Amino acid sequence: MHLTAFPPTAFLHRLLRPGALPLLLLALGAPAQAATLDGGQLSVLWAVPFIGILLSIAIWPLVGPGFWHHHFGKIAAAWALLFLVPFAAVFGPGMAAAGLVHALLAEYVPFILLLTALFTVSGGIYIRGNLHGTPALNTGILLVGGLLASFMGTTGASMLLIRPLLRANDNRRHNAHVVIFFIFIVSNIGGSLTPLGDPPLFLGFLKGVTFFWTVGHILHDTVFLMVVLLVLFYLLDNYLYRKEGVTPVDPTPDNHRFGFDGNVNFVLLAVVVGLVLMSGIWKSGVVYDILGTHVTLQGLVRDVGLLAVTVVSLIVTPKRVHQNNQFSWGPMQEVAKLFAGIFLTIIPVIAMLQAGVNGPFGAVVRAVTNADGSHNPAMYFWATGLLSSFLDNAPTYLVFFNTAGGDPVQLMGPLATTLAAISAGAVFMGANTYIGNAPNLMVKAIAEDRGVKMPSFFGYMAWSFGILVPLFLIVTFLFFR
Repeated sequence: MHLTAFPPTAFLHRLLRPGALPLLLLALGAPAQAATLDGGQLSVLWAVPFIGILLSIAIWPLVGPGFWHHHFGKIAAAWALLFLVPFAAVFGPGMAAAGLVHALLAEYVPFILLLTALFTVSGGIYIRGNLHGTPALNTGILLVGGLLASFMGTTGASMLLIRPLLRANDNRRHNAHVVIFFIFIVSNIGGSLTPLGDPPLFLGFLKGVTFFWTVGHILHDTVFLMVVLLVLFYLLDNYLYRKEGVTPVDPTPDNHRFGFDGNVNFVLLAVVVGLVLMSGIWKSGVVYDILGTHVTLQGLVRDVGLLAVTVVSLIVTPKRVHQNNQFSWGPMQEVAKLFAGIFLTIIPVIAMLQAGVNGPFGAVVRAVTNADGSHNPAMYFWATGLLSSFLDNAPTYLVFFNTAGGDPVQLMGPLATTLAAISAGAVFMGANTYIGNAPNLMVKAIAEDRGVKMPSFFGYMAWSFGILVPLFLIVTFLFFR
């Protein structure tokens, strides 16, 4: 489905349609105050809708791909309502509305607006020239993407480079592994060095972690993983490339003029970066309280600015650029609908984790603490990472940031190894599953739209657990003992 057949207004309409009316009515009909949710008083049964949506993402595409393709939004909305309606009945509409508003205004809306802006802007840049997917070229693209990810975000770098990478390999019989390593390197690990790279690091920046702290403390971890993964990829890609022998005729016509179309989007990309930095640096002091959720003026300016960037990009980008990129809203629509359900159903899960040792997940919190009460960086790395593989890595980062004390001065100083472990776990292990980081699903959807036979949810985990987990064990031994 191309842009011309699916304008932004239709996208927003379809995005909000499944289950939106009951949710909005619940919010509008609720009283204006609500108590704070005490996760320590919740039963683990409240996690069932969240587990259900994760299992749906994992199983439905296998057992009913056609049904899933047409109804994944309705399935996500059903799980969200299965949580929200009983929650309103048990705790009252005020509590439910407060949770809904917080999930939407403090988390989902900023998250989806940033992704949409990066998706639209990067989709408006077309890299001319027909690159041929040799092992050396593919490795070079992964390297460039990994370097770019920390400066234009994992989403921006992924959306900019996945299309030319797919074009370069569209005559290869074996190309799913190219996308898998792209997700490992560009969509996740490469975004570990600055707050611009990945949402959890940006949240740390908002909490007081300085801009260059991360690059100064997990640079070695990142370089180690990048180098090893690039070497492994080159060896695998070279083996498969040679095994294929004479490749079929390249379906993409040759064009020797290498360059970029849609250059105005590079300016808009800089605006996106500027808006994100502004929201972290500028302290306006103006805060709006909406059902207990604090919305700052700088946050509003950022979000309105991101929306404006999206609209401007759609207006000024020539149609031929979108056509050449085969730009469509399908990948963004899938991410938006699925993460809407995830952000809602995760509410009780995060509350139970935030309850600490007194909550239903107290064993997780106790696992990161030594017998003498000191922090165990290795366990922080794995606890943050494994939860980030299945939960959203941004709130998971915040949970363990607060578990470790929440004081940025202490965490950047005497507890630097603990903060480094939390940061690395949240970013690195987002690559373990398709839902560990939003660009993972977007890249998968674009690849499948181009005819690449991507592995299933569990098939992808076989790759990630077979390749990444051993490397993470080495990282633990080298840096977090």
